[in-house]
Amino acid sequence: MFSQVAKPGLADFFLMPTHKPVVISELFGELVPSDTQRWTVIHTKPRQEKKLADYATREGITYYLPQIESSHVYNHRKVSFQVPMFPGYIFVRINETEKQRLSISGCIVNFIRVLNQDELLGELRNIYHTRKSKLDMENTVWLDQGLQVEVVKGPLKGVRGVVESHDKIGEVQLQINILRQAVRVKIKPDNLKILGEYTLVEI
Repeated sequence: MFSQVAKPGLADFFLMPTHKPVVISELFGELVPSDTQRWTVIHTKPRQEKKLADYATREGITYYLPQIESSHVYNHRKVSFQVPMFPGYIFVRINETEKQRLSISGCIVNFIRVLNQDELLGELRNIYHTRKSKLDMENTVWLDQGLQVEVVKGPLKGVRGVVESHDKIGEVQLQINILRQAVRVKIKPDNLKILGEYTLVEI
């Protein structure tokens, strides 16, 4: 008697990964200003962030693509991998010539001009240093008002963020204002100092 081997159904194919997750460096170059280049936000085509980062690396163009851990279960097996923290966006430091070189990559929807270079760099550094600490981070809703705080103790000393209220003082949001997006990280309240208050207005 021959035993029957169950063939995978259509649903099984949707559950199985079709390829290995792409692994790429989050930062190529340094998060510093430049006299001849400007930090720019690129809006990419869907799922083209890492492809564009790889292209930028080969072109020698500085970029930052912050990532966050994501987990899925395939056939009862948990698989964790890194995905872009802000899907559809990558931060680059370029001049006009480098902008033209990136334009032919086939990955770009448009370039977003950054007027306040210092603000964006500060926000990116906050995320970069928090990522290096390996603390759990999660995407959250961007706050246009709240309490500004600074980490004054521990490995994240100097990092600045926003908390929604005194009741949530340990839930610090690291915001990218130009994108109106944010990630949240939990930090001990004793390690924080409130820098200023903003009145919350109910709409």
